[in-house]
Amino acid sequence: MTDLLTSARTAEREEAATARAAAVRAAVAAREASAGLARAADGAIDAALEAMARRLDAAADTVLAANAADLATADLGPGLRDRLRLDPERLADMGRQLRSLAAVPAGPARRPVRDLPDGLVLEEWRRPVGVVGANFEARPTVVVDIASQLVKSRNAGVLRTGSAAYRSAVALVDHVVAPALAEVGLAPDAVQLIRASGHGAAQALVTLPDLVPLVILRGSGESTRQLAAAAAAAGVRTLAHADGGAVVYLDASARWETAARLIDRSLDRLGVCNRLNLLLVDAPRWDETVPAVVALLAARTPPVAVSLPPHAHRLGHEWALTDGGEATVTVAPAQGPADAARIATEETSGLAAAVVAEDPAAAREFLSGYAGTGAFWNATPRLLDGFKLLSVPETGINLDRVPGPRGPVTFRDLSLRQYVVVPAEFRHELGTGRV
Repeated sequence: MTDLLTSARTAEREEAATARAAAVRAAVAAREASAGLARAADGAIDAALEAMARRLDAAADTVLAANAADLATADLGPGLRDRLRLDPERLADMGRQLRSLAAVPAGPARRPVRDLPDGLVLEEWRRPVGVVGANFEARPTVVVDIASQLVKSRNAGVLRTGSAAYRSAVALVDHVVAPALAEVGLAPDAVQLIRASGHGAAQALVTLPDLVPLVILRGSGESTRQLAAAAAAAGVRTLAHADGGAVVYLDASARWETAARLIDRSLDRLGVCNRLNLLLVDAPRWDETVPAVVALLAARTPPVAVSLPPHAHRLGHEWALTDGGEATVTVAPAQGPADAARIATEETSGLAAAVVAEDPAAAREFLSGYAGTGAFWNATPRLLDGFKLLSVPETGINLDRVPGPRGPVTFRDLSLRQYVVVPAEFRHELGTGRV
């Protein structure tokens, strides 16, 4: 038994060392490519995104074959398999998003703030971080979402995905992202994928502060929280999206037709973070509304089960991550808009919440009391998505309750602010170009 334990520990150490070496190689390559990307002209950046869209079309068969191999070996529940799956329609959506992002103006890299005494002027400059890491769930579409945002922000990147999506990620990086960069004269090494599977690769990525000072963390709650803690101990900053699960509150003034439509739209995909997770019903309407909700959900394909009080789980339990329980919604009472806002803020992740109400006073009370990332009135919380909300893809949805990027994180959030003081007569010499 002792020999077996020793052998297992040796294998774990060797696997961790291999993963760390792969992460370091990727980070070094990205850093070496980062300077050229930071200086690239707007036209080159947008041309690279257009090239990614073209190559996504051209490499569709290769990418779909790699994804089919991932699906064939994945031991995942229906919700997580839905995240993993690619098909021609999803590839087409990815291409449309790339083209849309290419058309979005990057914005000036420099802007005047105010004049100072002695003939000086204060300017604010925006600089790329340099190299940004990203650890994300087994969801191939995120490879392109994050890669495109990094390129648009002129940051090199190091990506690590869940092992179930590894073949898909390799195909997307090798046949879409890297050759598109090379096609327009940018370094193909600017976006790296860690070529190692297992959790050790994620652990290594968040402990390289000199190479990768910022890491975007996406995924299921506890593992992402552990990575965030390891990153903090190593001196690496993170933008973390660890928990999901959206809330819909049906106020006393809600019309059932509106409520039914929004419930339906909030469950179009069961494996995503911003789907309906907790349905709160105003207590005086409980008896008349809950049977209608149960019938509505039971009639869906697939049927959605209802978890009613008393609950054997916390109210904010995220059903999308529950193997075998993805097709479930928690239903609970609320004592008015203020109580519903309190529940949504304190007992869930704080990702997104919607109020269904015809009474503006009730809607205002809920919206003013809810402190989460996204709030909606007579609209589905599924709108909390970079492309749906802001017309650009996202790297993730940051839930931090401190100042900084919050909600869908896009290329506009991936830069450093620098204050620069220059003689006023030379301000026009510097222009607004890239640093």
